[in-house]
Amino acid sequence: MIRFVPASARSFLFVLVLSLGCNSAWGWGCKGHQTVALIAEKQLTPQARQFVEKLLAENPIDLQLKRYCGGATRDLMADASTWADDVRGTAKNGPWHYIDIPRGAARGPVGPYCGDGGCVTQAIADQLAILKDKNADPHKRADALRYIIHFVGDLHMPLHATSNNDEGGNCVPVRYFRRWPQEHHDSYTPNLHSVWDTAIVERDMEGAEPPEYADFLGLLFSADFAKWQAAGVHVDDWAWESHDWAESIVYGALVPKVPLENPATVHSCTDANNIGNRMLHLNLFAGQSYQEAAGPVVEQRIAQAGERLAMILNEAVGSL
Repeated sequence: MIRFVPASARSFLFVLVLSLGCNSAWGWGCKGHQTVALIAEKQLTPQARQFVEKLLAENPIDLQLKRYCGGATRDLMADASTWADDVRGTAKNGPWHYIDIPRGAARGPVGPYCGDGGCVTQAIADQLAILKDKNADPHKRADALRYIIHFVGDLHMPLHATSNNDEGGNCVPVRYFRRWPQEHHDSYTPNLHSVWDTAIVERDMEGAEPPEYADFLGLLFSADFAKWQAAGVHVDDWAWESHDWAESIVYGALVPKVPLENPATVHSCTDANNIGNRMLHLNLFAGQSYQEAAGPVVEQRIAQAGERLAMILNEAVGSL
């Protein structure tokens, strides 16, 4: 269960982590993924941390690669966490970042929802196999590690595990506080995906950078880490968790309600009977009450992603 922490307690936690100090970092979106990596890093065994740092340091990211989230941070895992988005265009592996489980789908194996181009659950398994292969090229193992760091974060973002014929919420224009949606070439800003990917996270961070936010979430969920560890690694279950949060909060807390679409093949916001335009005319609004419902979900999912990423890496390195 998510714990709705009173504002006074949240403020106290932020003051506490400020007093502990933090390392600088460039600033889900950039900051969300970096926070996941920083939480995971603190939960690694000494053996796993040494392995991760050595592999990333000896097989660095191409300095010529344009980095959307800015230059390299001082932390190798935080820097690695956003690399998969930088190369998704050239690698042409966009489907690896999500899995389209239709709204209203009955819980079961997620394999049937993994398209021909792959999906995030399959990508995690495939990249984990490369990482654990001692005979694989070190550069490929380092890239596999970067993919895993990123994809575990992606999997815990609710809109990366659901579909309503809306491109993971990208085709759902939303007024977010005072920002009214704008249309440009059949795309919309803000939209439901960008609101969850970045806006809700950064509003919840209250100006903090990822190291401070990671410390805050570590304190907030410290009592839950052992419970999540005991549950073990179950990637399909994590996908269904995200799917359920998408239904109950991402869509469920919007005003007015978003209709359930009959599954269709969608490549743009003009497909599915012009899904983007139809959603635009719903005049969806996400304000303070929506932020208050979404913020605790974001906090839990980022914390879970960090802890579970550490679980995967500790288990992988321990088996080498």
